[in-house]
Amino acid sequence: MGKGKNPRLILASQSPRRLELLATIGVVPDAVRAADIDETPKPDETPRLLAKRLGIEKARAAAKGGEEALYLAADTVVGVGRRILGKPTDADDARFMLRLMSGRAHRVYTGIALHQPDGTLTHRLVEARIKFKRLTSAEIEGYIKSGEWKGKAGAYGIQGLAGVFVLSLSGSYSAVVGLPLYETAALLEGAGYRAFPRS
Repeated sequence: MGKGKNPRLILASQSPRRLELLATIGVVPDAVRAADIDETPKPDETPRLLAKRLGIEKARAAAKGGEEALYLAADTVVGVGRRILGKPTDADDARFMLRLMSGRAHRVYTGIALHQPDGTLTHRLVEARIKFKRLTSAEIEGYIKSGEWKGKAGAYGIQGLAGVFVLSLSGSYSAVVGLPLYETAALLEGAGYRAFPRS
């Protein structure tokens, strides 16, 4: 199937990082429409289950627009044990998160979901384990001053300045950035959308 015959694809996320990741595998969505859902964790919901649920709910919500297309959605959640680290509300919240992750391991869960025109919904949950170095107060304050923590789950983006905090990473780097490429390409191709360029 040629690229021009791909089904229409809508990305249900306004994350510029997800758009950039899709472009690396030759995927350019026909439209970007963020799904507006309540992302509040349910009582006793673990980071893993939250990421899975939000990815699915975002795909379903976006598909309610009625347009015949593939709707791709994703959500990334950072967890320290059972504690969910969402997007920080302010600098103090970001400081708290960075101190919590300092010198220890945490997990990043990314749930992705693909809603097809016939109502079929496929999804994957990808987990990565990251260990941070022990952060000094100066490093934390420098990162806070950079502003890179804003709008990012766990108050950091591994693709930016916080990359220097990482001692080890086990799992998918692209999932930590926001979209696991292997699993995303598999879901798309299963729905008839050819991702990675071929001759």
